Parts: sequence; structure tokens; C-alpha cells
Amino acid sequence: MSAREPRTLIDELLAEQGSLTAVERFAQKHERHALPAQARYYRDLIPLQKPRPGEQYAFAVDLDACTGCKACVSACHSLNGLDEDELWRTVGLIHGDAPDEPYQQIVTTACHHCEDPACANGCPVLAYEKDAETGIVRHLDDQCIGCQYCVLKCPYDVPKYSHKRGIVRKCDMCQGRLAVGEAPACVQACPNEAIRIETVPTGDKSRPEQLVPGAFDSGYTQPTTSYRSSRPRPAGVHAADAKSLRLEEPHLPLVAMLVLTQMAVGLHAAVIFAGESARVLTVAAFVVLQLGLGVSVLHLGKPLKAWRAFLGLRKSWMSREIVVFGIYAGAAFGALVVGGSALAGLAFVLGLLGVLCSAMIYVDTRRPFWSARLTMPKFFGTTFLLGATAAGALLACLGSPLAPAFMIAATVIRTALFGWETASFFSALRDENSGTHCSALTTSRLMRWLPFTRAALFVISTFASVAGIFGVLGIAPPWAVLAFASTLSSQFLERYNYFRAVVAPRMPGNAA
Repeated sequence: MSAREPRTLIDELLAEQGSLTAVERFAQKHERHALPAQARYYRDLIPLQKPRPGEQYAFAVDLDACTGCKACVSACHSLNGLDEDELWRTVGLIHGDAPDEPYQQIVTTACHHCEDPACANGCPVLAYEKDAETGIVRHLDDQCIGCQYCVLKCPYDVPKYSHKRGIVRKCDMCQGRLAVGEAPACVQACPNEAIRIETVPTGDKSRPEQLVPGAFDSGYTQPTTSYRSSRPRPAGVHAADAKSLRLEEPHLPLVAMLVLTQMAVGLHAAVIFAGESARVLTVAAFVVLQLGLGVSVLHLGKPLKAWRAFLGLRKSWMSREIVVFGIYAGAAFGALVVGGSALAGLAFVLGLLGVLCSAMIYVDTRRPFWSARLTMPKFFGTTFLLGATAAGALLACLGSPLAPAFMIAATVIRTALFGWETASFFSALRDENSGTHCSALTTSRLMRWLPFTRAALFVISTFASVAGIFGVLGIAPPWAVLAFASTLSSQFLERYNYFRAVVAPRMPGNAA
């Protein structure tokens, strides 16, 4: 058409169409009923109205309809722009072993948006919130410091740590889509409509004790997801990966932090009995404490935000640990500057409280290998063992007559602690019904070098301690230092095993 010719109505409409926004074009398609054919089903998979008071949104899964095609996994990954190795929805498998009753069931799983979410209860910076209207548990990315405690707390392996971003992220039930009447990505993507959103009453006591066989006890976090099947489930159904062994993250900064802070507390205990040599032990305790607290920061993805870690003090043991150790560090500095057994005693008491908080961080996850029965003796045993051993080495180097007494105490504590740990390990290894049996198997099969190495270090440290006590060859200091070095190495290995051999709960059959 020539530039001089007048524009017709069609020309004007075409020009207008080209300038429409995506929203306006979608609205026109909606008016013309030109939406994708599948769209008419989307609203059938979500509630017609928002939750009323006393209700919340929840996933409902039809196990009979799920084929394990992982369309839900792909849709979730694509829509939320996840990293290549990041998954918010996974697919697992449960089955039975009885040849006369063959049974197999696919299980698709994401966040269960629990009524009492462990992730939110453990977060030291309040980076989680449970929406009062919908019940959706959201993670606030801008609040997160990347401490990963929610990863340890969640019994369903839901929060995922992103090394690229230094924070944790998780499923939010595509709340933005729900707010405008659109189903979440996983719901829309399922070709068999195996996943839907429904409203459920909160505080429902009739829910099953487990979501599916092999899942964690629902009484801990009260998950709201429901799994339904019309197929009778034979006895003995279990997760496909129930007998698989895996090593968990070693969390090396936490290994160092726990060992060093506990040694510092033990040294402050030794100060009380050190007499004229107390000054040296006070300096050593302060230096070791600063090293322990300093290395702990390396565990954080966003260390510059760590100053806000006191916000979760009401619920989070990690917040309590951070606050108590901060006060303990102040008391340790006061003992260093002012001196005196009173301040050293105060620092020791605060340090013990800090060790208790450290232990409760792991006890509160309810993992059998981290139970109070096992964790408390380990943590407090390390405290007094390393305190006595380090004090014996330092005082031996100074020629103090108190050195043998500390080395004797260290020998007694070391023998008792190692004997108890060894007995516990072999007892769990023999008893297949023990909650720590899989952890013992993990150590014996995947880290078989570790028990032998620790046994060798025990022999070396005990021999060196005895040689130092009696001044064999007239050189007590080298023996005391050898005893300390081998004992410290053994405790590092024990704490490494503490993290590596723990069985981290997750949804059954999920190998991700």
C-alpha cells in the first residue's frame, strides 16, 4: 500500500493488535475461548474458593494415577527456574518383597506445607513464614543466611541448599499462580491428574501416622499432603532405597567449630584448678575459642547477614547457641584481661551452656544417630577430654608439677569415652532393629578406615599419656604433646563420622 493511500479499518486494527501487551492478548483469547484445550481442566484441580478459617491448602496425590513419568518434576524445574541440579519435586518408589503379593507404588513428593514446620522452627533468622490465609510455608530468600539448619531439621528432605546462591530454597506451592486461580506447575503438568490442590482442616487428628510406608513420623511436623490409593497394601511394604547406604555432607566447618569450642570450654574448666599456671590456660582457651567461632562462619552461605541470627531465639536452638557463645566469648575476654578464678568459672559455666545448645541443635532433628543418649556424652566427653589433654600438654611444657594430674584425668576420660563409643558402635552393628544400625553399617562399610584409625590414635595417645605421666626417657613434654595431637585428631575424626554416618530422613524411595 502506498504511503499516500488512506488507512482502512483493517489497517488500524492490525496496528492496534501489534501494540497489545501479552496480558491484553491473553484477555482477548480468553473472550474468544481460544485458550489451550487443557486449560479447562486447570480449575478442576484446585479448590473453588480460598481456605476458610481453620483450613489450609494441601497437596493431594492419587498414587494409583501416578506413573512416575516425572512430568511434574520437569514442570516444577522449568517454571521456577531452578538450577541444573536443584529439585523441588521428586519421584520415589515403595514396594513389597512378598512373592505371593507383588506390590509397587510410585510416590511423587514435594514440600508438605506442614502445620508445625520444622524448617521454620529451626531457622535462626526467621527466613520461613507460614501464610496465615493459605497455610503455605514460604522461604524468604532475602532473609536466608545459608546456615542449612532447616535442611537438617526437615524430615522429608525438602529445603535444598544452592551453592551457587549461598541460600536454601524450596517449593512454595506456586502460590503466585494459586492467587490468580491457576494450578501449580506440577498439578498442571501431570497427564493423569495424579496431583491436585485441596483445602484441609488444620489440627486434623485423623491423619495417618506416616504419609506412606517408610516416611518419618507425621507427629513431628504434621504434614498436610495426603496420599490415596484404592489398592490394598500388603504388610512389609518399604522404600526401594531402605537398605541403601549413603554418606551425608561432612560439614567440615561445623566439625572444626564443635571440636574447638568444646576444647575451649574444657580449658576454662582446667583454669579453675591450674593455680599459678592459670594465665597460660586462660590465653589458650581464649585463642582456641576465637578459632572455633571464626571457622564456623565458613559454613554460612551469606555470612554478612549472620548478625541477625538472634531473631529465632524463641524457637531455634541455633539462635540460642549463637547468643550463648557470644556471651561466653565476652566472659572469656574478661577472664583474659582481668584474670581471676571467678571470671574463669563464669566463662566455664557459660561454655557448658553453649555446649548444651550445640548438642540440642542436633538432638532436635530427631535423627537416631544424633539422639541425646549419644550426642550428650560425645559433646561433653570431648569437652573434658580435650580440656584435660591440652592443659596437660601446656603445663608439661612449662614444667608445672600439675601436668601429671591433668594427664591422668585425660587418660581416664579418654579410656571411658573410647570404650563407651566402641561398645555402642558394635552393639548397633549387631542389632538390626537398632535405630543406629544403618549408621554403624555406613561407618563400617563406607568408611572402614575410620574405626581402625581412631583405634590406633587411642593406643598412641594412651601410651603417650602414660609415658608423660612417668616421664619416660626424662622428656615428659614431648609425650604430652603427642598425646594431645593424637587425641585432637581422634576427636576430629569422631565428629567427622558424626556428620557423615548419620541417616538423614527423606521421603521413601527417593534417591535424589
